[in-house]
Amino acid sequence: MYTIKTLNKISQVGLSKFDKAKYVCGDDVENPDAIMVRSAAMHDMEMPESLLAIARAGAGVNNIPIEKCTAAGIAVFNTPGANANAVKELVICALLLASRKITKAIEWCKTLKDDENVSKSVEKGKSAFAGPEIKGKTLAVIGLGAIGRLVANAAVDLGMTVIGYDPFLTEDAAEALKREVTVINNLDEIFPQADYITVHVPLTPDTKEMICAANIEKMKDTVRIINLARGDLANSADIVSALEDGRMAAYVTDFPSADLIGVDGVIPLPHLGASTPESEENCASMGALELIDYLENGNIRNSVNLPAASIEKSGVARITVIHKNQPNMIATITDTISRDGINIANFVDKNRGEVAYSIIDVDSEVSQAAVEDIKKIDGVTRVRVIK
Repeated sequence: MYTIKTLNKISQVGLSKFDKAKYVCGDDVENPDAIMVRSAAMHDMEMPESLLAIARAGAGVNNIPIEKCTAAGIAVFNTPGANANAVKELVICALLLASRKITKAIEWCKTLKDDENVSKSVEKGKSAFAGPEIKGKTLAVIGLGAIGRLVANAAVDLGMTVIGYDPFLTEDAAEALKREVTVINNLDEIFPQADYITVHVPLTPDTKEMICAANIEKMKDTVRIINLARGDLANSADIVSALEDGRMAAYVTDFPSADLIGVDGVIPLPHLGASTPESEENCASMGALELIDYLENGNIRNSVNLPAASIEKSGVARITVIHKNQPNMIATITDTISRDGINIANFVDKNRGEVAYSIIDVDSEVSQAAVEDIKKIDGVTRVRVIK
């Protein structure tokens, strides 16, 4: 029996993927085999020794201590693409919000409630909320992953000129883009061209505060920026300064902060990007299936800290080993297994930076003594036996 602890309200559609004959799920589970989480902060959480995996029902993993998990041999999964359509739709909405002064117009209309001649006042006052159409304008999509590609293609359909940037663009991802999307490999070429910029990149040391004073200087004074990815991709003080100085027309963010709220030109949204029932169901379902495949089969798909690795089960038992990516590790592990009289039926080893992962199918039962021998190998982080 496997135990799954939920740290947030997880969609029942996702939780229903767990066979009740094999799994116990709940927020009161102690010493869980796995955790499902949405936005709960885990950095100060003590990780129990039983914990094998964490699934984030969403793309970002800023709330999870990745390095701590890797050191403990805990696989961390996310659900890339599961919320892509929800975010894409909100980006399209944000383009219009940034252009047409819709939010200001709504607030102004509320002031007319007691006006005796609303129609006349509307016709007289509407010019204050005029704004440009997006058709024919240039949209820069920074990051062409699952969300960025959908945004780029949708913007083409809306008649926009679309340019994109992604230094990690794969061949398959490039093929998924409409032919009208122009990929440019230099941000310094993109910034001056864009009427609108939308960012869809993870938060890393390289991307943190990429929307900053130095880069804003390269942009048009009429630029409208949309950030539904991560708050820290933009320097808030530089955004405020640019808006106040007339060097930016609008900033739409899904990550409100005290220094942004109330600033003219800032349109704050309360982290609505993936807040649709469809998205929550998709993310929960994808995360649950990732955990099931890892717990029951040792296969890894969509992990943010361990390499992707999967093979069909063969043999009597399966040994999985998380270890350091260093010379002679594979030979040492397989030699140790052989010395314990165990024949290897199938084997795969994948690495990701300093971490590697082995899946070893064997033709006989694996004794606890054999497991302890593998654990003693210098550089081995975690050993599991799956039957």
